[in-house]
Order: sequence, then structure tokens, then C-alpha cells
Amino acid sequence: MKEVMAFIRMNRMNETKRALAAAGFTSMTATGNVLGRGKGIVDHGILQAAEAGNEMAIAMLGEGPQLRNKRMILMSVPDGDVKKAVDTIVETNRTGKAGDGKIFILPMTETFRVRTGESGEGILQ
Repeated sequence: MKEVMAFIRMNRMNETKRALAAAGFTSMTATGNVLGRGKGIVDHGILQAAEAGNEMAIAMLGEGPQLRNKRMILMSVPDGDVKKAVDTIVETNRTGKAGDGKIFILPMTETFRVRTGESGEGILQ
């Protein structure tokens, strides 16, 4: 079993939920308004606005990289379905621009269903 942890653009959440459900992934946890940034140090949108004379953008240039709002999705997935889950998230969120997101795959050693006490990969079905 693996934990799929994905950080995506806020405005892509509904499409991502639909795509994952269509691919057979109906269980997930999502948190909104997580903040983060990648390795890029230039926000091209702010740079373009500053070049156009936008005073607010000019003031923001000196503040350094800003944290962006993202959604975080957590999914517990059987080993054999990890590639399908990742491919679905990538296909739904790829725009080709910086900020499309990141996906991390984490090992899971055990799972338990609280209601019944069952454990193991079978509870993911």
C-alpha cells in the first residue's frame, strides 16, 4: 500500500475529483489553502505586471518569492493502482506552466478500519 500525496492548483480540484472517481478512486482526503512554493524564484505574472507599470506589482518585486495557495490530496492506494492514480492526477493538472503541482508517494506499513478493527490492504476496496 502507498499514500499518494498530491499538491495541485486550487482551481483544479473539482476536475481532479471527477477524474479520480472516473478512474475508480472514490476515497480521498483533501485539505484546502495549504501554502507552498516550488524552486522558482521569479513570479512571471508579477514581473509582467511590473513591466506594464502596475504599482502594486512593482512593490511586490522586492518581497521575494511568495507562498501560493494549493490543495493537498491524500489517497491510500494499493500498490498496483499507484501508477493509475498518479497518471490521472498528472493528466488532469498538467498545464505545462510552473505551479502545476507535485506528487509524492509514501510507503504505508499498515491500515486499520476503526469501525470493525479490520486491517490490511483489503480495507481499501
